[in-house]
Amino acid sequence: QVQLEESGGGSVQPGGSLRLSCAASASQFRFYTMGWYRQAPGKQHELVASITINSAPEYADSVKGRFTISRDDAKTSVYLQMDSLKPEDTAVYYCHVNGVSTVHAEIGGDYWGEGTLVTVSS
Repeated sequence: QVQLEESGGGSVQPGGSLRLSCAASASQFRFYTMGWYRQAPGKQHELVASITINSAPEYADSVKGRFTISRDDAKTSVYLQMDSLKPEDTAVYYCHVNGVSTVHAEIGGDYWGEGTLVTVSS
């Protein structure tokens, strides 16, 4: 139904930047909320940022002012620009979308990517 392909993870020094991308491969779907979650070793899964179909963003307090989420509905993609990265941003980042088929309304729900590792270390 919906497959999510993430890219852009990697290693960076503190203060550096990375841009995560997530492309949803699905035909005839409408995606409502798109976003990113993360899970650091020994910590709970947490919301990093999300963006609604009206492009209203929401951010975790810990990333406000440093991360920017955006979406391109023509490409069914969501992006996360991460600036001023800190060691505590180290985690596996998961793309998440919530959507529904525009043909079969009973088909839909929450979909997750496999995750991409971001490591911030000197």
